[in-house]
Amino acid sequence: MKVLFNNFVRKYQNNKKDINLAIEKVFKNGWFILGPELDNFEKNLAIYLDIKYAIGVNSGTDAIFLALKALNIGNGDEVITVANTATPTISAIRMTGATPIFVDVNPDDFNIDVALIEKKISKKTKAILPVHLYGRPADMTSILSLAKKHSLYVVEDVAQAFGAIYKHKKVGTFGDIACFSFYPTKNLGAFGDAGAIVTKNKDLALKIKALRNYGEEAKFNNIYEGGNSRLDEIQASFLNTDLKKVDKWNQRREAIASMYLASLKNLPIILPPKNDKIYQAVWHLFVIRCQSREKFRDFLNTHGVQTGVHYPKPIFQQPAYAFLKVKDYALLETVKIMQEIVSLPIYPEMTNGEIDYVIKSIKEFYK
Repeated sequence: MKVLFNNFVRKYQNNKKDINLAIEKVFKNGWFILGPELDNFEKNLAIYLDIKYAIGVNSGTDAIFLALKALNIGNGDEVITVANTATPTISAIRMTGATPIFVDVNPDDFNIDVALIEKKISKKTKAILPVHLYGRPADMTSILSLAKKHSLYVVEDVAQAFGAIYKHKKVGTFGDIACFSFYPTKNLGAFGDAGAIVTKNKDLALKIKALRNYGEEAKFNNIYEGGNSRLDEIQASFLNTDLKKVDKWNQRREAIASMYLASLKNLPIILPPKNDKIYQAVWHLFVIRCQSREKFRDFLNTHGVQTGVHYPKPIFQQPAYAFLKVKDYALLETVKIMQEIVSLPIYPEMTNGEIDYVIKSIKEFYK
């Protein structure tokens, strides 16, 4: 048996009718940019999250960049975040001219260690940018308390956690601004690049709407130096359709995660924490820790099971970010976990037979 890490062909086959109708609707309207599908998606997204304003943009990377730009964060400023994230989180910070300041992570869920944030706050700090990694919420209560104490903005990176709940509220509704990615692999994924920004603040929403479209307040009236970061009508139409299904898909992810947690608990691996009343993850990724990672992955690969590593090295170890001059000893937990983590296949289209086969293959490795 071959088990893919993701299966977009199967997703299309399972949703072909709705996908084709979504495309057809846009072509029948003859409106491809900033049209009715985007308007509807922004309204529906705001309703789903129970937040006032949602603005569709080109990608999750642009979402973070525009959010920080709207907050006037730029050259000489610092943004506190983590180094065990996808490069786009840091790319977006650097696009503004600001400097990322890394905080180490919890060994349990790999999210930012809130106990270590305060010592990284300086006169240059303007914002805390928590990443809800792998679909599990960060400790927003502590983060908001620190932000209030030090008069800092909170910008949530919710790229991996669409629909996740922290203390009975969906993530993305806690900070000043929250940023979403709808890259195809995400829990709510488009069929191309797409993203969104949400906020409770009307002035910020209006500013971001202008910034995404050349800084225009109205046609040919540019009040900011903006750019082009528009969520197109075809992607918005897909997302409108899939927004009705995402809770069902997340429930399927939860069921798969439960099968892994129950079946792999007696093996010499470290499993991710279960959901509870406070933290309700949506399992964008199911990430374990194990020794001899490459042997483990090679064994699964030879048995037809694809795995991933999210992420192979901390951002500061990437050549592009060597100028930050961060040393391994400053983020010991981050460095350690990145030598041990493995992502197992988890997506709504997986069959029970495939899940059983993944479990069986892992058990075989540890015989």
